[in-house]
Amino acid sequence: MLSAVRSVWALLFGFALLMLGNGLQGSLLGLRASLEGFGIGVTGIVMSAYFIGLLFGAAITPRLVLRVGHIRVFAALASLASASVLLHAVFLTAPVWFVIRLVTGFCFSGLYVVAESWLNQAATNETRGKLLSIYMVISYASIGFGQLLLNVADPAGFPLFILISVLVSFALVPISLTRTFAPQIETPQAISLKQLYHLSPMGFIGCLFSGFALGAFFGMGAVYGKLSGFSIGELSLLLSLPLLGLVLFQFPIGALSDRFDRRVILCIAAFLSTVLAFVCIVAFDYSFFAIGLSFTVFGGISMPIYSLSIAHTNDNLSLDQMLEASSKLVFVFGLGSVFGPLTAGLAMDLFGPQAFFVYLATVYAFIGCFGLYRMTQRQAVPIEDRGDFVLVAPRASHVATWAAVEYAEEDTHNELDEKNG
Repeated sequence: MLSAVRSVWALLFGFALLMLGNGLQGSLLGLRASLEGFGIGVTGIVMSAYFIGLLFGAAITPRLVLRVGHIRVFAALASLASASVLLHAVFLTAPVWFVIRLVTGFCFSGLYVVAESWLNQAATNETRGKLLSIYMVISYASIGFGQLLLNVADPAGFPLFILISVLVSFALVPISLTRTFAPQIETPQAISLKQLYHLSPMGFIGCLFSGFALGAFFGMGAVYGKLSGFSIGELSLLLSLPLLGLVLFQFPIGALSDRFDRRVILCIAAFLSTVLAFVCIVAFDYSFFAIGLSFTVFGGISMPIYSLSIAHTNDNLSLDQMLEASSKLVFVFGLGSVFGPLTAGLAMDLFGPQAFFVYLATVYAFIGCFGLYRMTQRQAVPIEDRGDFVLVAPRASHVATWAAVEYAEEDTHNELDEKNG
């Protein structure tokens, strides 16, 4: 395993830089929008543009990769993303920021495609699952540490925008100097959104409303912190702690979902998230330590719900359906993410900053209630027919999904070969 990690250290290092910049950028823009007086509702619209860009990027960039090669695509999109960051500091108007965020979301979709394709090619059947897990942990951890970079300089100035641009540009260096080839992306069995819902209503709704929640958190979390009166240091720490919680809680939650009905674990996680969202509000009246602890546990319990929804959906699919279904679920999550900042921003605009967590509590309560309903309509998938839980970042590319399906097929063939002697 160590040799496998050494073979992709350049990718992991470059991707960590990329995620540091992306994590800092989302929080900085939410905070800077408040400082510039955009208004909560307008800020929600601006932040939702990133997720619209992700939707277009997820559909278009795989075609670009097949046409010109993923290293060229990565170089072009990284350069565009790096330059776009600086434009935020030059044009301090909401309409321009909306367009820039749209472009940024599109660019990062392409960057994810390239990074994941390299990782999948470098992995073997024995190391692919572990490498993907390391990749996901680095992704979330780097986004979390990116929040702490808010303390490096005054958010009202230029330096933080320059820092983000430098991080994204530096990420280009180790990846662009590596020789690799674009993977072959096979044509999967077509599945419509309506068919996907009928195959796994719980997975569909779980992904959609996880988008509402996570889109709001990543898009409007900094705005909530600013309106609540936190200092820059406190705000950066609070935004990083839920991601730390995700890293800590993902493995026990995943292990439980592999042993019991995933819908039960999903419902428990959803209702606990509802309770913990209100705990975050109550903790505001106590110490900062209490607030930080509640944020950590809230993130650790709520954020794996997206991965649980993906795993539950895959339990109800055949292997030739997984690629198309996974890309559709990414699209469904993206739709929710577009509306998440909008609805959370509207709630805070009407009822104040604490409406942020009331909104999140409502979203997770709906997921839990829908899960209870679905358990009365369909029997659980037998344990022996399920796949393993894998932490999934809520912006997985077609390439990563393709590799996961390929790995599952190869693993199945290996098991059959062993049984047949």
